[in-house]
Amino acid sequence: MTEQLKRTHLYQWHVDHGGRMVPFAGWEMPVQYPTGPIQEHHTTRRVAGLFDIDHMGQVEVRGLQAETFVNHIVTYDVRQMALYEAHYALFCYPDGGTIDDLFVYKLPDPAEKGKVYYFLVINASNREKDVAWIQAHATEFDVTVRDISDETYMLAFQGPKAPELLDRITSADVQQAPRFTAVQGTILENIPILMGRTGYTGEDGYELFFPADEALKVWNKILKEGESEGVLPIGLAARDSLRFEPCMPLYGHELSADINAVEARLTFAVSFEKEFIGRDALLKTKLEGPRRVLVGFEMVDKSVPRAEYPVMHEGEQIGVVSTGMFSPTTSKYLGMAFIPRELAAIGNEIDILIRNKPVKARIVKRPFYTPVYRR
Repeated sequence: MTEQLKRTHLYQWHVDHGGRMVPFAGWEMPVQYPTGPIQEHHTTRRVAGLFDIDHMGQVEVRGLQAETFVNHIVTYDVRQMALYEAHYALFCYPDGGTIDDLFVYKLPDPAEKGKVYYFLVINASNREKDVAWIQAHATEFDVTVRDISDETYMLAFQGPKAPELLDRITSADVQQAPRFTAVQGTILENIPILMGRTGYTGEDGYELFFPADEALKVWNKILKEGESEGVLPIGLAARDSLRFEPCMPLYGHELSADINAVEARLTFAVSFEKEFIGRDALLKTKLEGPRRVLVGFEMVDKSVPRAEYPVMHEGEQIGVVSTGMFSPTTSKYLGMAFIPRELAAIGNEIDILIRNKPVKARIVKRPFYTPVYRR
């Protein structure tokens, strides 16, 4: 039986405006618009792009033990977080493998003055698995877990012009919000909106959360405000190339149940000094040194490395490409791969097996594009 694909509230808008719709994580989503993914990529880097990412999930955790519970299930120590702060983290299995990566927000609870709650933003492909896993562990804590994905709409507005443009049309002073924090306000006079200064492109910008039935109004308002600047809607193809250049992980490629945070070089999101599910396994891997690590590479000869292509060294397979493509910003053919730690030094040469032919590549420093917040 063919799986029935879900559609976001903006599905018809995408179709009406030439969006090429493809299956993605159980949803029918636009992979590109008539402008094409290269132009969409450059527009986001130079101006700003608007992304429909409502396939992603959102979960609220409330209750007397909300902080204790969230701290138990995520790798980052949320006790360090200030109000309105957002932080990248992971859910892990006991063996250290990754269930998902996510963003955690610490927010004031509008229902109870002086109380806080945690807002978790999870991946589309893992939504059902994540929610079931969170709820299974919540039974031992005095918390309420609620999946609010269907009632909450999520957009991303990314690029150097995004802060200025969003500032014009919302009640909050969004430009004054530091990176990796959130602000609350309204858009279109009375639509409540949460704006996290986070994103998946390496650019400045925001991820936006508001009532789902207001999706078309908010989408059109942002596009209209940015029309004279050249703002465009952005599809999944450019979203992938944009996240790839700053080497941001994609679940199923740089993270999975078989790939842990140490191998993926994501220990900045792991607080080893506190307890969490999977801590002991991750700490063991860190102390002993991972057998394999994620590296970046550049093709010496012009060829496109694709995910799952074998990585070779001296005629033997040593790993696989996790993501690879032509990088529009750098005009280079680049990739990421997991290979043995002893072969991972920058400058080492490897071969990528492309159509059964070994093509030379060289390990280079990651990221390929320095995100704005690291400059």
